Amino acid sequence: MRILLIFCYFLIFTLCFSCGESPNKKEENNAKEIDASELKNQKTADRKVILFFGTSLTAGMGLDPNEAFPAVIQEKIDSLNLPYEVVNAGLSGETTAGGKNRINWVLNQKVAVFVLELGANDGLRGVPLTETKSNLQAIIDVVKEKNADTKIVLVGMEIPPNMGEAYTSEFRNIFPDLAKKNKLELVPFLLQNVGGIKELNQPDGIHPTAEGQKILANNVWKVLKPVISK
Repeated sequence: MRILLIFCYFLIFTLCFSCGESPNKKEENNAKEIDASELKNQKTADRKVILFFGTSLTAGMGLDPNEAFPAVIQEKIDSLNLPYEVVNAGLSGETTAGGKNRINWVLNQKVAVFVLELGANDGLRGVPLTETKSNLQAIIDVVKEKNADTKIVLVGMEIPPNMGEAYTSEFRNIFPDLAKKNKLELVPFLLQNVGGIKELNQPDGIHPTAEGQKILANNVWKVLKPVISK
């Protein structure tokens, strides 16, 4: 009988201890899950925005969005654990005039670095050079007005000589001229080592393949990395 009583007491003690422990463990696990979720959200909130504002070259026309050069640059950023989030605001067929019209809408978010890749479609359409340059300057002015601390990287472009040697040469000079005037970082030529190389371009001969986009990413990264590493 005594052995039975001892066993009953032991059983009651065990059940009470177990019942008291489970809620604590559950609360502890819930707390860990909340902490992990908050930490993830905090990390996302702490990441500064790099906005790529451009044409189909930026958008990655004909490719998966993850193959466009801004996405490739995001991979480089993540590999270095830098606190930046890439936003791809590339639009196929975009001109400097179109970019000027939508810049205010795009800048609704706070932007740490603004990468401006516009002008190629102007050149291919023979838009007056003064108009292209004026539109690019207007976009730069809006970015600075929104946030004077935003770093601007201007992406240079070149076009085939279809429009004549004078037009082609003056078009090329728009980008270094604007970079110098506004004290901007300049990518000399986005399509360096890609433009005109058949195997690095899609059948249209204009838009890079996934492999070509990796080279574009490297061209931009050479200039962008020092900017975001400071």
